[in-house]
Amino acid sequence: MADPKACNKKLEGKVAIITGGASGIGEATVHLFVDHGARAIVVADIQDEKGEELAASIRFRCTCTYVHCDVTKEQDVELLVQSTIQLFGRLDIMFCNAGIMSKSLQTILDFDLLLFERLFAINVGGVAAGIKHAGRAMVKANTKGSIICTASIAASVGSDRHTDYVMSKNAVLALMRCASTQLGPHGIRVNCVSPGPVATPLLCEAFGMGAEDVERSFARMYWLKNNGVLKVKHVADAVQFLASEESQFITGHNLVVDGGFHPSAP
Repeated sequence: MADPKACNKKLEGKVAIITGGASGIGEATVHLFVDHGARAIVVADIQDEKGEELAASIRFRCTCTYVHCDVTKEQDVELLVQSTIQLFGRLDIMFCNAGIMSKSLQTILDFDLLLFERLFAINVGGVAAGIKHAGRAMVKANTKGSIICTASIAASVGSDRHTDYVMSKNAVLALMRCASTQLGPHGIRVNCVSPGPVATPLLCEAFGMGAEDVERSFARMYWLKNNGVLKVKHVADAVQFLASEESQFITGHNLVVDGGFHPSAP
C-alpha cells in the first residue's frame, strides 16, 4: 500500500525560486513547497531580516537559502537564477511573485508618472526579468519547468483607484500569455495566479488596517459562502498546483482564487 505521506509529495526533488518570498503569499508558498517535498528553495526578496529568518526556520526540513534580489535590477535576477543552478544543478519552478501596490490613490486625473514608473519596474519589469532568465536556463538545460506569475483580480474588474497597479497586473497577464506561447515548444509552462483581496502585509499597509480588519471588510463580498475568508494559503495552494505535475498540460492560464469576489455580493 502506498504511503499517504509520500503521495502528498507533489514537488519531490524540485528546485524552486520564489521572489517576494519573505512574507505574504511568497512566504506561505515557501512553507507549502516544503510540505510537498521540494528539494531546494531559494527565497528572493529585499526584506533581508525576514528572508534570512524564514530560510533558517525551514533548513531542517528542506535545503533553503535566502538571496537579496531587487527585481528592478536585471543583473540581480540573472545572478539569482545562475547562483541557484550553480548551487543545486537545476531550476524546475520559478514563482515571479514580487510586487507592490500604489503608494497613493493614483486616479487618472491625479496620475503620478514617477510613481507609475517605479511600480511598473517592480510589478512588470521584475516579472519579465524572472521569466526571461528562468526561461533561458530551462531551455538550455532542457528542463520542462513551470513558471508562475502573481497577477490579481484587479486586472479583470478594474478599480476607481490604484490605476497604475491595475495596469501593471493587466500587463502581467499579457506577458504570461506571450511567454507561454514562446516557451511552450520547449515544454515550459507559464501561468498566472490571480488572488482576490487577501490580507498580506502589502495590502494591510495599503489600507492602513490590521489583517483581521482587512478580512472583516471583505468577508461579505464573496459569492462563495460558509468557507471563511480568503487566506494566503488558498493562493499558495493554487501556486503549488501550477508548479506540480498535476497541471502538466496547463499553460497560458490565469487561475483566479477569489471565492467569487464581487463588491455587490450579498
